[in-house]
Amino acid sequence: PTPAVTVPLLHALVAAGADVVELGVPFSDPMADGPVIQRASERALAQDVSLSDVLDMVAAFRSKDAATPVVLMGYANPIEAMGVAEFATRAQQAGVDGVIVIDYPPEEAGEFAALLDARGLAPIFLLSPTTPEARIVAVGRMARGYVYYVSLKGVTGAGHLDTGEVIAKLAEIRKHVALPVGVGFGIRDAASAQAIAAHADAVVIGSRIIQEIEASPASEAGERAASWLAAIRVAVDKVAKRAA
Repeated sequence: PTPAVTVPLLHALVAAGADVVELGVPFSDPMADGPVIQRASERALAQDVSLSDVLDMVAAFRSKDAATPVVLMGYANPIEAMGVAEFATRAQQAGVDGVIVIDYPPEEAGEFAALLDARGLAPIFLLSPTTPEARIVAVGRMARGYVYYVSLKGVTGAGHLDTGEVIAKLAEIRKHVALPVGVGFGIRDAASAQAIAAHADAVVIGSRIIQEIEASPASEAGERAASWLAAIRVAVDKVAKRAA
């Protein structure tokens, strides 16, 4: 929610085993997010954290970590308020690697994706259990970096993860998408992380880490979240070793 907490937290998560950092941009109407991430957005907005501030946090993180990929995830409104070209330029300058805009469907995102692509930034798109084949094909053409498969119908942090459904949908996605596929929503513990890691290219965890942060004093947030993530990393690595 603040640079003083967020930037050290990012470094702590990387040290605990995060391969990619996904940083949420606060927005007043986060329609795809469940209560945990909504509260995080509200806390940030109450402290007047803007898109510009988030880019400054990325730049501060980059001053000590030039290697770990950073992906911004948010909604179109703050980007359009800044100006899409201005945002793309500033994101590049800050050291952002990829951008997920939840309410930019691929059919409407061609110009924005081209702006990102021209600056070496990856436009990353969401796919879901109900995504039709035609949209999967479109995403396969436009996306860069990876695609993000939303494993549940509903909002972040909700529902029961059906691993069988995920496996079946991943097979369909991979017929049309050559990029790595990360899976998120519903991954809450070592068991669910392992189940997904056996089939996906990446395990994406948001709400569960934010719960650890939310339950901690600011001075302990990084340590607590990193400790939880380190255990998940151990579990995921066991799957990788078995596969090898």
